[in-house]
Amino acid sequence: MASLRAIPGLCLVRPGDANETAMAWRVAVERNGPVGLVLSRQNLPVLEGTANNSGVLRGAYVLRDTDGPPALVIIGTGSEVALAVDAAQRLCDEGISTRVVSMPSWELFAEQTDSYRSEVLPSGVPTVSVEAGVTFGWERFANASVGIDRFGASAPGDTVMDRLGINVDNLVATARDLLERT
Repeated sequence: MASLRAIPGLCLVRPGDANETAMAWRVAVERNGPVGLVLSRQNLPVLEGTANNSGVLRGAYVLRDTDGPPALVIIGTGSEVALAVDAAQRLCDEGISTRVVSMPSWELFAEQTDSYRSEVLPSGVPTVSVEAGVTFGWERFANASVGIDRFGASAPGDTVMDRLGINVDNLVATARDLLERT
């Protein structure tokens, strides 16, 4: 992912479910310039709030919000958006108001107004990202990241993700640690 994101002029889109994939195809058809779609081989759930949501066209959007101001934001991309939703639910059950942001495209999000970007990722709110890839570059958007900063592994998808810490338990622990530090 990092090497693809480094290609000048390439708009990379990593949708989190079937609905986001449909919107990603729209980006690919309508955008002037190359677009890379990074799709999952895993069976992904269709997430609540993604149907008819044009947030993908803006690169990132609030998928799940809190009643009041969020104490924490979790950013997910691709297949990890579902993990972000599950982790946020667990944190909310513990009394930590947690917003979930789906960020399928760094490039599209960077093209948005400062106002929109601040609306999605409010200044001063601790933010954790989760992606099954290197954490390099996520410091642009997040204070902490769950990812893979080593060579991967070979096994069934769920087994690999669990062994590499790309799971709800590790995401919740990382979020709690970040909140304790801030």
